Amino acid sequence: MKKFINNSGWQAFYLLILGLLAFYTKEIVTFIMLGFMMIMLSNIYDKLDDIYRKMSKDEKE
Repeated sequence: MKKFINNSGWQAFYLLILGLLAFYTKEIVTFIMLGFMMIMLSNIYDKLDDIYRKMSKDEKE
């Protein structure tokens, strides 16, 4: 799942779709805010994944 979420090709595709939708509906500010939200959620996911890996490594030892 992580490879699917963090794949730059899929992220570019999502941004293209959102950009076209934002341009069509004249909601450019919403597009920018959604972009920030996507970046933040991706960063949160990465941090939680790192924490999970560290906790699972500690349990194995």
